Amino acid sequence: MEGYYDSISEGYEELYREEQEKKMKIILSEVKVSPDETLLDVGCGTGITIVPWKCIRTGLDPARKLLEKAHDKENVKYVLGRAQDIPFDDDSFDIVTSITAIQNFEVLKKGLSEIKRVGKKRFVLSFLKRSEKKEMIEKFINDMFRVIKIIEEDKDLIFICEKQNI
Repeated sequence: MEGYYDSISEGYEELYREEQEKKMKIILSEVKVSPDETLLDVGCGTGITIVPWKCIRTGLDPARKLLEKAHDKENVKYVLGRAQDIPFDDDSFDIVTSITAIQNFEVLKKGLSEIKRVGKKRFVLSFLKRSEKKEMIEKFINDMFRVIKIIEEDKDLIFICEKQNI
């Protein structure tokens, strides 16, 4: 899938900025962070969904050309990588997000397991409502995380979750 995103990197923000910023406004009204907390955004693209957070931020994306266009590089660490093989230790981040990227994971269950592994407690996970993988994604999220709230946005379902104590 990253080949596709590399191929549209020139027009990526024109295509997605407005809808991603709208989702972030909703998410930021629901989820508060402190400046000393650490956040990983899986599938961060050019950084639209990571820049608004006011904390210590890391973005992960498999599309090299999107990362080359990423924003706020002085304050955000960007890493080339895939969801199913996140290059960080267990419990590395206070909060892990993945905004409208889950339906693109090459190995869905493994990607969500990796998100859970590197997160300490809080998660924000969204995916396209029209995805053919919708039911599978919902099942995996409900099985792996404690869902606090589900927000139905225009194009996405947004899950606010915590780590299960299992």
